[in-house]
Amino acid sequence: MRLTKLGLLLAGMGLTLAAHAAEVEVLHFWTSGGEAKSVAELKKMMEAQGFTWKDFAVAGGGGENAMTALKTRVVSGNPPAAAQIKGPSIQEWGSEGVLASIDDVAKKGGWDKLLPPVVSNVMKFKGQYVAAPVNVHRVNWMWVNPELLKKANAKIPTTWDEFFVTAAALQKAGIQPVAYGGQPWQDSTVFESVALGVGGVDFYKKAFVQLDQGTLSGPTMIKVLETYKKIKPFTDKNSAGREWNLATSMVINGKAGMQFMGDWAKGEFMAAGKAPGKDFICVAAPGTENAYTFNIDSFAMFKLKNKDVVKGQQALATTLMSPEFQELFNLNKGSIPARMGVDMAKFDECAKKSAADFKATSGKGTLVPSWAHGMAMKSATQGAFFDVVTQFWNDDKMSAKDAATKLAKAAKTM
Repeated sequence: MRLTKLGLLLAGMGLTLAAHAAEVEVLHFWTSGGEAKSVAELKKMMEAQGFTWKDFAVAGGGGENAMTALKTRVVSGNPPAAAQIKGPSIQEWGSEGVLASIDDVAKKGGWDKLLPPVVSNVMKFKGQYVAAPVNVHRVNWMWVNPELLKKANAKIPTTWDEFFVTAAALQKAGIQPVAYGGQPWQDSTVFESVALGVGGVDFYKKAFVQLDQGTLSGPTMIKVLETYKKIKPFTDKNSAGREWNLATSMVINGKAGMQFMGDWAKGEFMAAGKAPGKDFICVAAPGTENAYTFNIDSFAMFKLKNKDVVKGQQALATTLMSPEFQELFNLNKGSIPARMGVDMAKFDECAKKSAADFKATSGKGTLVPSWAHGMAMKSATQGAFFDVVTQFWNDDKMSAKDAATKLAKAAKTM
């Protein structure tokens, strides 16, 4: 009798005994302000469906600490229900035979129509969805302080030739041209935008997706490396080791004219009360207006025997891809929804431009994965590329030809 009463009470709350019993453990590394706020909302959405949310948050290391914790759990035969994994790492986990298919959920939700193929392919293993994407970051942005450019009588550059003219004008006016953070991942973030702008999309794909030896060591790559190194005289002597957000604050506070960084930088401008289009300008890095480098956060589901938890995984996947969550999460994160067609009315003009370009480039085949942000190659290869790019930036004796040869060699790192 008591059980019946409890069942009726739960039913009245939109819950069921079976569903309430299912605990869905989610491993993630969203621990900063806007991210933590989004996780709290996701937890509410899951609990409203009758599932118990078990938070497995691992801070630091840009996700590296979380991946170490995940490996420990999977090896011990006790994986979480879901984990924040992205890019080729999804395929690596799939090859271990530990990921669960959520293809039924994807088919029911029509994910193939909502996601560009270049994105959906990353979420699949052997043709079946095993992960759900939550957002898209555009990496090839350049952030500009328009007031400083006005002071130097310089224009916003759209090509690399124009960029160096603008940088020289700023320098002549006593203004620091480029805000730069000298850390390996930041070096490569700038470098990949230069590569896309100088070499174009086909070159980018051959070099960083296909890891073609001739392309990596060839004349275009040498030109890319030379162009990248030409930026260095326009950075300051204190750039080594600088965090990205401190570089962004230089642009915000009128200490530097431009910065190359993904759209997470926008959150810093917004937090400082700056208005896009007025106090700061977001433009594609020189020569990359018609291309888009993406970085996507996603959750992969792990094979579990508990059927109630499996139901929780399916509910989580559905919730992650829902228009409601995608809007809420991306408004907090500074990124844009991974699913196309979400109402962008509440988003700022940089996000609206990003969404329009995301759609346009996905239709033209110029939507490419950011290798600097773990979307195009295995982590060991990416690490080897980081080493070469950073060494080249810091060693003025290394020639562009030598660096290109080293990149080709690094591509063989497994």
